[in-house]
Amino acid sequence: MSIAAAIMPDRFSIITIGAPGVDAPAWNTRLRWPSQGDEHVVLDSGERRGIWAAQLDAAVMRADRAVVLVAEGIGCHAASWWARLSPASYVSRVAGALLFDPPAVNGRDHAAFASPAIALPFPSLVLARDVPETTGVTIESWGSRLIDGRRHRQGELRPWRSAQRLIERVTHKVVERDVARILALHPQSRS
Repeated sequence: MSIAAAIMPDRFSIITIGAPGVDAPAWNTRLRWPSQGDEHVVLDSGERRGIWAAQLDAAVMRADRAVVLVAEGIGCHAASWWARLSPASYVSRVAGALLFDPPAVNGRDHAAFASPAIALPFPSLVLARDVPETTGVTIESWGSRLIDGRRHRQGELRPWRSAQRLIERVTHKVVERDVARILALHPQSRS
């Protein structure tokens, strides 16, 4: 069963971004979500990030519904890099992102996915257990909302309820963003 089918059938297409060799990503171990979404893109090393970005582009364009990206670790930085530097026609298909445990901003992997310090073009939630100061600055630059990951532990009795609440938070932000866009494009709609 895919994450999308289990959480909100027919509402979103879930694209998971996983690190190579990780069998049980954070969303699986903490919330008991399936390991992969409707599409799963394995993160490639910095030298091949262009190929990885093209794979994510293709997955987003194949989606038949609005996309929610789900990533963990360096995949969070990779998703941010992709969102800020990819064509608007691809990124506009993304309704939001759930980002698990982004690492501190240092090292070669992070440098490969460094991107402009501007907010992501879609709502995002970061679920993290420990947030070093540098990671907090990054999360703030993404415009993401931080959720204490210690509240969502492995073995929690109602993991699907937690998952649904997280998706509801993202979708609430999607609706707010869409309303703001409509009002900006059609000021007469305010009355």
